[in-house]
Amino acid sequence: MARHEDQARFKSFTRRSLLLAGGQGVLLSALVGRMYYLQVLESDRYKTLAEDNRINLRLLAPPRGRIVDRYGEPLAVNQQDYRLVLVREETPELERTLNAIARIIELSDKERARILRESKARRAFVPVTVADNLTWDQVSRVEVNAPDLPGVSIEVGRSRLYHHGSTMAHILGYVAAVSEKELTGEPLLELPDFRIGKNGVERRYDLALRGAAGTSQVEVNALGRVIRQLSRDEGRPGQELVLSLDAELQRFAHAQLAPHKSASAVVMDITNGDVLALASTPSYDSNAFTGGISSKDWHALTSDPLSPLTNKAIAGAYAPGSTFKMIVALAALEAGVSPDQKVFCPGVMKLGRSKFHCWKKHGHGWMDMTDGIKHSCDVYFYEISRRAGIDRISDMAKRFGLGQQVGIDLPGERPGLVPTREWKLGAIGESWQGGETLVTAIGQGFILTTPLQLAVMTARLASGRAVVPRVARGFRESQEGELAPGPVDFAPLDIPERHMDIVRKAMDAVTNQKRGTAYKRRIDVEGWEMAGKTGTAQVRRITLAERQVGVKKNKDLPWRFRDHALFVGFAPVHKPRYCCAVVVEHGGGGSTAAAPIARDILTETQRRDPASAPALPIAASGQIEET
Repeated sequence: MARHEDQARFKSFTRRSLLLAGGQGVLLSALVGRMYYLQVLESDRYKTLAEDNRINLRLLAPPRGRIVDRYGEPLAVNQQDYRLVLVREETPELERTLNAIARIIELSDKERARILRESKARRAFVPVTVADNLTWDQVSRVEVNAPDLPGVSIEVGRSRLYHHGSTMAHILGYVAAVSEKELTGEPLLELPDFRIGKNGVERRYDLALRGAAGTSQVEVNALGRVIRQLSRDEGRPGQELVLSLDAELQRFAHAQLAPHKSASAVVMDITNGDVLALASTPSYDSNAFTGGISSKDWHALTSDPLSPLTNKAIAGAYAPGSTFKMIVALAALEAGVSPDQKVFCPGVMKLGRSKFHCWKKHGHGWMDMTDGIKHSCDVYFYEISRRAGIDRISDMAKRFGLGQQVGIDLPGERPGLVPTREWKLGAIGESWQGGETLVTAIGQGFILTTPLQLAVMTARLASGRAVVPRVARGFRESQEGELAPGPVDFAPLDIPERHMDIVRKAMDAVTNQKRGTAYKRRIDVEGWEMAGKTGTAQVRRITLAERQVGVKKNKDLPWRFRDHALFVGFAPVHKPRYCCAVVVEHGGGGSTAAAPIARDILTETQRRDPASAPALPIAASGQIEET
């Protein structure tokens, strides 16, 4: 009996042993299978993940493309800058090290608090910027005291430098850090020290100037500390942008405007639309934005009543005054008014119960079209504008680029305003009045133009073609190639040449015949003579009572109540090549304030003669990449 029980227990034990061994075999098989799957079948995937953890790919900001003038003179370049960084794990006593740094370079309490905050927030081996844009003298002092500054080192970077400061600011613009709303998901924009164009050509051609990012492969440990650099690709630098500007002429124009509180000037090559100078005062220094402008300086710029941040040459809106009379003359000619038909000017014209005065109190007498432009007779233009009508005048103005953006490759251009019957009814809700046509005829009332538009108008008057301005000529990619095209075949304006000749001869009389409104401001160099037109735009209403006792002279008025002074002109008279428009805010008379500036600028332009300059190597395609 006992033997039988022992045999039964042995059989039961054997079955359990077999079941346990079988279970262990199954588990072992599963483990082996899983290891085979991970180490053999999935080996490539996990190898890649391991490499990704070990190797970091970092973006490198490319050097920004230079900007040069038509002769290759650098306008915007990159310069080395130096910043002081500190690694906390290499600094046994952070406060003591900061005290030592403060004895070498100035550290405010705010900056010290920022350094301490960033040091605690970041990993111990990550560098913290203590100060940037160090001078060479500061760098030298840091290096000399390096043994007493554990964990402190100098890093070299790049920053934008504008050689001409305020002279070119409104054209070049500036670069600054990327704001949150400008982030597009492009990794390059997320680099801490990356800068993009914020204004001017820096903004308009930012993509081409920016270049393509480089990459650096570095090996890191489990904590993210860099062990070594494995490879480095510097990427593609930004392209070099060649502008149509003549830097010397730009400086000259800016200097002519400097004595005035607020003024602007535009010089163009009529044959190809090249903007040779585009000056606006007051201005600002583009370099102030490179490292980040202070809130105090920014407030000073934005609160200045003279608006130094505004490029008045393309965004200043002014009544054109008598510079608009050539457009009215062409509209009248198109309406069938004879240029020889005379109008008598007694000094005032009545329309209904209203009186419209000429600038010359006692009148000009009998005037034909040439005399009307030469003497700038208001009554003559009151009369011919009645015959032409506001619709024809508005249409003619738009053909010459007024009341619309003229297409210059700069951000911020304003369209101005050329009034029509439909515009007034839609904007003001009132019908057009006959007296408003008369006021428009002398460039007052609703009409607004920019100095650039006046320059384009003058270029089209001189050439008879739809000249379009440009600031960028092309991108230089190598030391070989040809200059961007010279003369451009602009479309004709579809205006009879005889009509254009009448207006051109009248503009010639303005400056080169005695008693012309700008005769005293003429260019007296043979072969360089200019034709032009003066303009004076009122900024206040002259009451009847003031007319009875005598209109106050500009010099007796506060600056803001003085008339705007304008002048447009082209030269040489017999073979037009260059045009110029000048606006002096509250400058008084166009012949006394604006005409002398235009004369000097056109004289200097012809003396320099940019058209005869040596060719620059420009990308053969001539294509301009815009943002």
